[in-house]
Formats: sequence, structure tokens, C-alpha cells
Amino acid sequence: MSGGDPIAAFRVEAGDLLDQVEQGLLDLTHRLDDRDLIDAVFRGLHTLKGSGAMFGFDALASFTHHCETAFDRVRKGLAPATQGLVAVILSAKDHMRALVDGDGTGLEATGAAILAELQREVDAAAGAPTPAPSAPVRKGWRLTFYLPPESMANGTNPLMLLDELRELGDCTITARTDRLPALGDLNPVECHVGWDVELFGDVSRDDIDDVFLFVMDDMELVIEEIGGEAEAPAEVVEAPVAAAAVATPEATGPAKAATKTGESVRVPAERLDELMDRVGELVIVHSRLSQLANGQGGDMVLRSISEEIERLVSELRDTMMVLRMVPVATLFGRFRRLIHDLARETGKAIELSTEGEATEVDKTVIERLADPMVHLIRNACDHGLEPEDERVAAGKPATGHVRLSAHQAGGEVLITIQDDGRGINRERVRAKAEAQGLIQPGQQISESELLQMIFHPGFSTAAAVTNLSGRGVGMDVVKRTIESLRGAIDITSVPGEGSKVVLRIPLTLAIIDGLLVRVGEGRYVIPLAAVEECLELSLEEDLRSRGRSFITLRDRLVPFLRLREMFETGTKPDPHQKIVVIATGAERVGLVVDQIIGSHQTVIKSMSPLHQDVAAFAGATILGDGGVALILDVVQLVLAGQQQEERLRAAG
Repeated sequence: MSGGDPIAAFRVEAGDLLDQVEQGLLDLTHRLDDRDLIDAVFRGLHTLKGSGAMFGFDALASFTHHCETAFDRVRKGLAPATQGLVAVILSAKDHMRALVDGDGTGLEATGAAILAELQREVDAAAGAPTPAPSAPVRKGWRLTFYLPPESMANGTNPLMLLDELRELGDCTITARTDRLPALGDLNPVECHVGWDVELFGDVSRDDIDDVFLFVMDDMELVIEEIGGEAEAPAEVVEAPVAAAAVATPEATGPAKAATKTGESVRVPAERLDELMDRVGELVIVHSRLSQLANGQGGDMVLRSISEEIERLVSELRDTMMVLRMVPVATLFGRFRRLIHDLARETGKAIELSTEGEATEVDKTVIERLADPMVHLIRNACDHGLEPEDERVAAGKPATGHVRLSAHQAGGEVLITIQDDGRGINRERVRAKAEAQGLIQPGQQISESELLQMIFHPGFSTAAAVTNLSGRGVGMDVVKRTIESLRGAIDITSVPGEGSKVVLRIPLTLAIIDGLLVRVGEGRYVIPLAAVEECLELSLEEDLRSRGRSFITLRDRLVPFLRLREMFETGTKPDPHQKIVVIATGAERVGLVVDQIIGSHQTVIKSMSPLHQDVAAFAGATILGDGGVALILDVVQLVLAGQQQEERLRAAG
């Protein structure tokens, strides 16, 4: 992003730094004597301070300096790391993010309060026993570096870089003027001076790298260790992951080529969205071309071109989908801090574990899942997990456990939030539901229907309102958000053992492979990832199964839905109907259609506001002939099939 807005680039990089600092602090709460974690947090604070000053974020630099100074005492063994100090620095990190995102206006009182609390923690730690002195450090470093000519025009102040190096230890700096052009060729806004630096003290290689973090992409930097038994050979710095490697003028061609491995480029999210829209339009246009080429009298050359374009469009679509996919680790990582804060607020010991973090989901899905999962995790910690004494009395470990997991199943990603708490009190849920008129007293409903009551607006079984929950808001927002993603929520609970909430989310919200079918005169698309198999249903079998809509599939009864009746087409069934068996997880349902037309690349278009409450449809798509086909919502149809099965069994 060196060619873009330097302030925007700083904010992005600073956000990454703050995330790294937070993760280091959260790890440190479990290992207070871990020297590597202490050093990592200090480096992050030091880099943020220096970079903030370089880009004009003076309030950020000043505030971060106090936090860096406190952590420097810990790093040098002058004070121990404590839970209180870590908690204050976590609060300070939140304030730093606010300073990065804004201009500091109105945040002075908050910053002053945090610094006052930080001073109290530093004073309290001053009398505490200090850790054992660390091993002897390396004696020093010799640096030679040149900044790119346009660095000053891009906002880099070389004097600030030199000041940061001086802060690291005993520093001697000599300017290099060997690249100064003739006076007539001199451009006053370009940087032509280089520097030789000798640096001695308790300085690591990472400390030096942090000084040049925001200019390392294009600069020349040679570092060698000095003062040991034998001087290490000069080392050429490589750029960070997000940039090309740094090369010296003497770097060879193969070395340059090797540094390209693992290179990545940061792209604004809106550009990916725009590109996905263009790919979607291309898929629609290809559908029209394919229909024309395969129509009556279609030209063989045109058909060949259509098939070649189909291959290219398919590859482009798959590449685009991969670009939009991000691992759920980016989502799960946010909740470590949430669990830490909830443990402090509730006074409970809470442990978080994660599984399946490499599972990938569309970036839009990740963004919209964050808030629902916050509500579910807060609910699990406040309502689900018992206080320590209650857990011990029940024979459980004193520490409560919240587990987040993710895995892919067909065209869905299943994200699970599970706790080992007291479980959901069914009697209390039923009493609340009856009091609100959601069900009638004595009405028979299934276990799943009863537990789903907690997602109704204003529904809460909390005995008292707390800062975390009890007002009956939040869970209905969870349900609305998940349904807006064309997903569904499954909930199970065992009294005394805990609860499990499973979010069923589609892999992508943009383009899918679909199975195009006809029901009556209408055409519909079934997501192909959910299709298991297709069966023949003769008219005789259809008549024989009236009243008991089940088929036997490999010794297992599978309910099926007649879409013709569900959609009230008013047409007679075709003599050779088909059953399309779909599945979500372990649940399977058959859909009776009149005709299977074939596969179809489907660009998902949102339904209009007038049709958003129609549960059977997830969206619409444009066909090659310009017509519109509705996309069936697999999750809702499977749920409808399960409810039909429960009703038939209850009646039997």
C-alpha cells in the first residue's frame, strides 16, 4: 500500500500491531514469566510509539510511551509482570485503538484515568520480588541503511528513525554521502543520504526491525552483529510477509526471485466486492451465451467457444471465491479478550478452547458473525457457567469451559458454541413462554421448539438483570442475523452438563453451483452442495404415499415434501416426478419436483423487502433466457421436513 494514503496505511498496520499486542497480553496472563512474550509485547508498544510519532499521531505516541516504559521495567527485570499490570495494558490497548481510529478529541479523560491506574500498578509492583536476571545479552550491532528517495515525500522523517535507534542504547551515527547527486541534479524532496550506525546495549534484532517496520518494503538495510567472540556475517534484511523482500545493490537475480515466495498484497475489501460483482455478471452473460449456443441450429464453432468460456469463467469464479475466503481463526481470535474480560466481570474462572480454526468462510460471513457470537458467548458465561463453589459442589472442575469449533459439512460451515455449565432450565423456559403467550398452557411441543423460544424478542429467564444480560435483548438479534445469512440455529442442552448452539452458515453469499429444477411452470435452484441424490417417483408411488410422505432409502425412512403443493402451483404432477434428496448435517429430506433440468452456475441476488419473510427461498437468480428462478433455502426446507415427520409420528 506504499502508493496509497500513508495515513490509511499506518492505521491498517497499527491495527495489526495492536492485535498482536493483545494476543501477547492474553497469552501472558497464563505465563507471566515468559520472557519471549514480555519482549514481544514491549516491541509492539515500542513500534507503535515510534510509528505514531512518525505519522503525526502525537497523542498516541505520548500515551503509548508511558505503557512502553512500564513494560520496559518488566523486560529489564526491574519489576515482575502481574495480572493487574496486564489488565491495565489491555485497557490501554483499547484506548490506543481509539487514538489510531480518531484524532484523540474527547479521549483525554479516559487516557488520564488509565495512566493513573497504570502508575498504581507500577508502584505496587515496585516492592514485589523481581525475577531472576536474564542471560547476558548480545553486545551490539552495526547497521548501514539507505531510505528510498521518495520516503520523505511519503511522510517518513529520517531523524525520527535515528532518534528511535538512539533510544535503544548507546548509539553512534555517521552520515553516508556517497550517493549525493551533483548540485544541479539535486531534488530537495528526495532522500539521498545514508547512515552507518553502531548500537550497543540490551538490543535484539527484533528491536531494530521494529524501528524500520513501516519503511522496510523498499529501503536498503544491512545488519551485522558485533562485539561477540566472532562477528557474525552481514545479514540483509528481508521485508515482512506483506511486502517484497529488501535487496542490497549486490543482490543476485536468484536471491531476488527467492524472496518472492509467500509474498502477499493487501487489497481493500470493497475492491474484492466489486470484482465479485463483475464475476457474477460474467456468469449470467455466459449462461445466455450457452443457451444460445446449445439451442436449435446452434453453430458448432459457437458451441466450442461457449465451452471454452465456460471453463475460464468457472476457473475465474473459483479463484475469486478463494480470494474471499478467510479462516475462522480471525473470528475466534477476537473472543480470547472477551472471555478474559467476562471472567473478570463475573468473578468466574473461565477457559476458552478452539477447534477447526483453519476452516474457511466467506469474508462477509465472518464480519456479520462477530456480533451474534458475542451475544452467545456472553450468554454462556453469564447464564450457563456456574460460580466456582457451585461447580465444585456438583463435582465439576472449578474452571468453566467454553469451546468454539468449526467444520465444513457440504455447502455449509457449522460453528459451535458449547459450554459445560448448568444447562437450560426447561421448566423456566416453558413458564416464560406461556406467560408471554408464545405457547398455550399444556400445549405439546418438541424439545427443539421449546429451546428455540429463547430467541424470541424480549425473552429472558434470568432471575436478575446484570451488566451482561437479563433484559431479553440480544438473542433475537442473533436469530435475525443468522437467518439473514441464509443460515439456521440448532440448540441442545443437557441439565447439569451444559448447552450447545450450532450455527449453520452457507460457505458463500455470492455464487454457487445449483441444480435447476421445474415445479409446475416455475423454475427453482437447489444448492448443489446440499444435494445427495435424485430418485424417480412414479405417479403410482406418489398416490400410494399420500398421508405418509416417506420414502425408504437404504433402510432409513426419509420424509419428503411435495413442492408443487407447498408452492400451490395449481398444476397436475408430471407422470415421472423426481425426488431430490437434500441434507444439512445428518438430517435428510426429499423434495418432489416435476423435472430436473440440469446444473446451473447461480449468482445469488437478494430478495426484495416484500419477500424477505418467505422462509422457503434464500434468494433469486437470473437465467440465460432472462427469466428469474428462485433459490430454495435448504436449511428451512429440511426444518420443514423434520416438523412434518414429528407431526406424523405424533399423530401415529
